[in-house]
Amino acid sequence: MAAPSEAIEQRELAAGGERQTFGDRVRVFVPRIPLHLVLVAVIVLWSVPTIALLISSFREPQLISSSGWWNALTPPWDFTWSNYDAVLNQRGMGRAFVNSLLITIPVTLLVLFVASMAAYAIAWMEFPARNVLFLVMVALLVVPLQMTLIPVLRLYSTLEVDVEVPIIGGKLFGTSSYAGIWLAHTAYGLPFAIFLLRNFFGSLPRDLFESAYLDGASDLRVFFSIVLPLSMPALAALAIFQFLWTWNDLLVALILLGDPELAPMTLRITSLVSSFGSSYQLLTAAAFVSMAVPLLIFFALQRYFVQGILAGAVKG
Repeated sequence: MAAPSEAIEQRELAAGGERQTFGDRVRVFVPRIPLHLVLVAVIVLWSVPTIALLISSFREPQLISSSGWWNALTPPWDFTWSNYDAVLNQRGMGRAFVNSLLITIPVTLLVLFVASMAAYAIAWMEFPARNVLFLVMVALLVVPLQMTLIPVLRLYSTLEVDVEVPIIGGKLFGTSSYAGIWLAHTAYGLPFAIFLLRNFFGSLPRDLFESAYLDGASDLRVFFSIVLPLSMPALAALAIFQFLWTWNDLLVALILLGDPELAPMTLRITSLVSSFGSSYQLLTAAAFVSMAVPLLIFFALQRYFVQGILAGAVKG
């Protein structure tokens, strides 16, 4: 009886393939060495500011002002948690961190839900003016966000509801409520989300939908059982985009959030800059807290990122 490696080799030879030797691998790898070195150099250069920010956030103020961040890499190491303690407990960044999560997570889920259903309808359902509606959505991508801020703010001020709802940040709707900024960010994110998902949904095989319809499946059943499971790369890529845009937003929150208790991290960091501009150690700690969550989200979903972007941008 042939050994497993010999059996594999026999199957490869029977299929017309050739066994790749160590010399073949070397000949393939050696020409790529310059490319790999360039990529490693770019990665290192791109990571230097982040590493410098992280190290500076653990240093004392006098050390930051008297020496460079690279000096902290050599003994004696003198790191401290006092910067993070001051930022999170004394400067309100802990509450602002929770506010950012309460704004960003619902907005991301709303955009994914509404955009996926709209994109499926535009891609696979027949109804009048379907293509016109899609063209309008694409045209909204070029409309500057700043043009809508004053009309939206006036609308929110007119429709503000005084009913107190603690779960959503105070009032039911308006500038003193999470609900208002949820709707604003969702509306701003829908054009790109529908454009991306419609192209991805349109690239799915038509045979799948025809088979499901022949078996008696409804549009909702097809959407939840076929479209969504096959569209995880596009949905993950969109989730990364929308999460980063909402988490890093300053302008919309500055205009539409009138209650300081609801301020996200971006607004709180601007107050640190204006009030504690000389306290560099506080700014580095606050900045790293702000960027930690987006980094975790990106690394958790990065395997879907490139695949989803390419499929949504090229096909359809």
